[in-house]
Amino acid sequence: MVQRVAMPFGDSRSWTLTDKGSVVESAESFLAHLHAIEHSPNTVKAYAHDLRDWFEFLEQHGLVWSAVRLEDVGRFVAWLRLPAGSRAGNVTALPTAASTCSESTVNRKLSAVSTFYEFQQRHGVDLGDLLVAWQRRGTRGGSWRPLLAHLGSRPERTRRIGLRAERRIPGTLDGEQVAEIVAACDRLRDGFLFTLLAESGLRVGEALGLRHSDIDAASRLVTVTPRDNGNGARAKGGGRQVPVAARVIRLYSDYLHSEYGELDSDYVFVNLWSGPAGRPLTYPSVYDLTCRIRKRTGIVFGPHMFRHTYATELLRRGVAVEVVAKLLGHTSVTTTSDTYAHLKIEDARRALVAAGWLANEDVQR
Repeated sequence: MVQRVAMPFGDSRSWTLTDKGSVVESAESFLAHLHAIEHSPNTVKAYAHDLRDWFEFLEQHGLVWSAVRLEDVGRFVAWLRLPAGSRAGNVTALPTAASTCSESTVNRKLSAVSTFYEFQQRHGVDLGDLLVAWQRRGTRGGSWRPLLAHLGSRPERTRRIGLRAERRIPGTLDGEQVAEIVAACDRLRDGFLFTLLAESGLRVGEALGLRHSDIDAASRLVTVTPRDNGNGARAKGGGRQVPVAARVIRLYSDYLHSEYGELDSDYVFVNLWSGPAGRPLTYPSVYDLTCRIRKRTGIVFGPHMFRHTYATELLRRGVAVEVVAKLLGHTSVTTTSDTYAHLKIEDARRALVAAGWLANEDVQR
């Protein structure tokens, strides 16, 4: 089972894997490493749950984690795709029974297992290229290379086993929907929060961790700074600065003068009407706020959808993907292009009009 643990350094929260009350040592060393290099507790927890499935599969099939073969990984994929009640092997699943894990979930679990074995390989467990192989750029099919085969063109890491997952276009909001959501807020604080998310692409955890010193009103800059926060909010990745429009700064100023007042707190978003006044706003509070606004407006949205909207709109306006990646705090441009640069059909139509292939009247308004 996945067990929460308290750590003596860094973030006090982390997770480990136990079996019949004892720690699974191989998983614990890996998960402790993730905590030591400052992965978020949520990331460590996700890895722990994925490894729990792997070790449960190994136990059911009488396999030792340090002596598995590539074929065992293939069987693991098939096992994950079974309904939960059929995994024990004593129940036969009907052909119409729904799979427990989607293709993307299976691939995520394979990625966790792959990273676990890469870690163990660096610590003396020699499994060769069980899950990970290296392929030179521009090659297809063959020409597989082991881990350190880096002569000539640069090798790329790729998993040997994976399912083809359908790419999903992130849900976004249009300008009218964002305006309706903000207008439905009773408090300036709440309207400012949603406006900031929509105008800066910040993650909700990054917004909840903001201090007043992070907002430079004169330069219209918002600085994301990784730090320990009393509300558990986290800034994923490194710090960055995001330019914002003057209207965001005006909303911030109105919020301070009308609602924040003389309250003594470093945090921008705090409790003002419920809970201990001045304490930083928490994730559950934002979730409750979102549910209330969804009921009022009938718009199905979540806080992260503002980030998708921000990134998608920038890309549609021709902002370079490298710039968008920097504004979002992505460490890789590939993450940005893979997540946000998938064109919807209306975008494709407009591109064809711009190229002279279609006439304006062929584009649906």
